[in-house]
Amino acid sequence: MLSKRCALVGGAILAVCLATPLSPAAAEPAPQAAPPAPPSMIDALERDLGLTEAQVVTRLANEERAAATESSLTTALGGSFGGAWLNDDASKLMVATTDAAATKAIEAQGAQPVVVPRSLDQLNGVMRALDQAPRKVTAGAALWFVDVKTNTVSVQAPTVEAAEALVAAAGVDRSAVTVAATAERPTPFINIIGGTAYYIGSSRCSVGFSVTRGSTPGFVTAGHCGRVGARTTNPTGTFQGSSFPGNDYAWVAAPGNTPTPYVRGSGGANVTVRGSTQASVGASICRSGSTTGWRCGTIQQHNATVRYAQGTVTGLTRTSACAQPGDSGGSFISGSQAQGMTSGGSGNCSTGGTTYHQPVNEALSAYGLTLTTG
Repeated sequence: MLSKRCALVGGAILAVCLATPLSPAAAEPAPQAAPPAPPSMIDALERDLGLTEAQVVTRLANEERAAATESSLTTALGGSFGGAWLNDDASKLMVATTDAAATKAIEAQGAQPVVVPRSLDQLNGVMRALDQAPRKVTAGAALWFVDVKTNTVSVQAPTVEAAEALVAAAGVDRSAVTVAATAERPTPFINIIGGTAYYIGSSRCSVGFSVTRGSTPGFVTAGHCGRVGARTTNPTGTFQGSSFPGNDYAWVAAPGNTPTPYVRGSGGANVTVRGSTQASVGASICRSGSTTGWRCGTIQQHNATVRYAQGTVTGLTRTSACAQPGDSGGSFISGSQAQGMTSGGSGNCSTGGTTYHQPVNEALSAYGLTLTTG
C-alpha cells in the first residue's frame, strides 16, 4: 500500500516538473510540491468517503488549491464576499458575492461565481443576534449555523415552533433564516478518565472510574458530590444514584461521552484499569484527583467508619495517600486494580495526610454497573 502511494505521489511531482519549462535564465529554484498526506489520513478518507486512493489524492490537491483561492477572493471581494464552498466531488470552488460585477474576477481565479442577496458579514450578523437571544429560547433549540450554500442562517430545533421562537426572540430578518425540525441533540464527546475533573454548578469533583449500565456510559464518584438529578458538565451527565451519608458513592450517567479503562496517572500518563480485586492491608495504593493529581501511599485498614459533620459513613478504606478538596470522587487504584473513590480525610498534600475511599465494588453492585476495563 505504501509503495503504491509513493508511486502516486512521485507521479504527481513528475507531472509538475514536466509542466514547468526549465531554462538557464530561471534563477529561482523550482517550487517544491506539497508533502503528501499521511497514509493514515488517506486510508481514513478512502474508508469514510467511499473513494479510491487516486480519488483521495486528487481531492486533497483540489482542496489545497481551493483554500488558497478562497483566501485570495475573500480579500479581493471585501464586503461583497458571500462565502465559498466546494461542490460535491471537490472539483470546483463556488464563490458567492453580492456584486454581479465581481463574477469575472472570480472566474479569473478558476472558481464558479454565485450572485447572492446577502454578504457573509450580514449572515454573521444574524448569527450574533441569535447567539445573544435570551437563554430561555436558545435552550429550546439544538443548533444554528451560517449555510453559505443557501445564503441563509439555518436554525434547527426539536420542533419547528421552537426554532421559530428563537428567530422571533432574536429579532432578525426572517427572510435571512431557514428553520427546520431536527433529531440532533448535540452533546460534548469527552473521554471519561478517572481522576479528571467534572463540575456540578460551581462545584468541582473528580471522576472515579468509567462504567456502563446496559448501553449507557457514565462514571462512579463520591455520593457527597451530588444528589440524584444533579447535572454535571465536562462531561455532561446526570446523577442517577447517590448515597451519603451512610455510604459515599454515586453514579453519573453521561450518554454521548466515551467510557475508557483509564485513570490519569503521573505526568498525565494513563494507567489501565484491568479489574477491581480488593488489595490487602499494607499494599501500595495510588489515587488520582483533579486538585492534587497522582498521589500514593499504602492501605492501612479496610472497613473503617468515619464521622463527618454531615453524618457517619461506614465501610471505608483508610490509606496514607494525601488528598485535598476537589479530589473527592477520584480514583484509588492498586497496580491495575480499581479500589475505590476518594471520600474524605485529614491533612493535605503539603504536610501529609490520611485519606479514605469508598470501595468501588460496593457501588458497582448497588447500581448494577459494569466497570470499564482494558
